[in-house]
Amino acid sequence: MTKCALIIFTRNPELGKCKTRLAKVVGDKSALKIYKYLLQHTANISKDVDADRFVFYSESIQDNDIWDDSFFNKKLQYGNDLGERMQNAFQQLFDSNYKNVIIIGSDLLDLNSAIINKTFSLINEYDAVIGPAKDGGYYLLGLKAANPKLFKNKVWGTETVRRDTLNDLKNSTVFTLDELNDIDKNDCTNIRSIYDNFTLDDCIMIKNIEKNKFNELES
Repeated sequence: MTKCALIIFTRNPELGKCKTRLAKVVGDKSALKIYKYLLQHTANISKDVDADRFVFYSESIQDNDIWDDSFFNKKLQYGNDLGERMQNAFQQLFDSNYKNVIIIGSDLLDLNSAIINKTFSLINEYDAVIGPAKDGGYYLLGLKAANPKLFKNKVWGTETVRRDTLNDLKNSTVFTLDELNDIDKNDCTNIRSIYDNFTLDDCIMIKNIEKNKFNELES
């Protein structure tokens, strides 16, 4: 049986340090609450993935958090930028004899275990599988061999990332998944979709901010 690994890249949930683009719209406190909900969503769906699961923390490894030690292996990201950190994570797992490796973030409400499991099957047929995000990046990348150039010479966090990554893969076989959207500064609809998981005060606070920032969506 092919040895598979799922990498989950996560930021430590600290006020003012996560979902920073969203925080510019809803504020740091609301952005942190939203991010914590998305972390829990990611943990829940990852438990149903047929692979070994590795959580890579941005700042420090946490004990007794939502990433249950019975389901998740815990590691620390290292590198000078996002690309170097992702490449190092892939390399660690390929060096540990994993054959199919997928990386995802931890803030995509539309991602589910079926998509991830499907990707593991597709990697057997393609050199790479990419999940395009609407902002021009990607929410998932699956590889069956280390490919360092995919993580170099990118302007991370911009709309050019997916285009430049696919250009690096032009001589490889690539499967493109359906486009999904993360919860970002302009995604008022997805923010509303998780209101039921917040307290009444949280909902009122976010709604008041939305009313000021997204009047066109209130009409």
